Amino acid sequence: MRLLFVCMGNICRSPTAEGVFRRVVAERAPHLSIEIDSAGTHDYHVGSPPDRRAIEAARRRGIDITGLRARQVSREDFERFDLILAMDEDNVADLKRMAPTRYHERIRLLMEFAANASLSYVPDPYYGGPQGFEQVLDLLEEAAEGLLAEILRRQG
Repeated sequence: MRLLFVCMGNICRSPTAEGVFRRVVAERAPHLSIEIDSAGTHDYHVGSPPDRRAIEAARRRGIDITGLRARQVSREDFERFDLILAMDEDNVADLKRMAPTRYHERIRLLMEFAANASLSYVPDPYYGGPQGFEQVLDLLEEAAEGLLAEILRRQG
């Protein structure tokens, strides 16, 4: 199973989602062979580390995302990844514009996997304060649990 988490710039939401999901898999299903990556729909921050506020918020929850570097979604990603998990509807629309039609079914909203979440998307915390990064982590942790449950269900 190969998963790609996607937001706009790959410095806030998607690297945090990558870190959260890596931790959930390591803690609850270390036997699974899952490739986990993240990318952005835009090239604004290619090569940059995650936003320092995202790094700090993740660190407070025991997640280290300091080694990640932003990259833009490539055409090859649509073939390579089994699920491409977008943070919001704008990301979904951008991905579907970029992807060959045959791969559209692989593109999903991450929050579809969070049955009881307060939001159906992960809001971009970039222009907000520290509480936005905490809210993102809360949402991502809930979605990660549901995503892992779905993967385990699929694998029987």
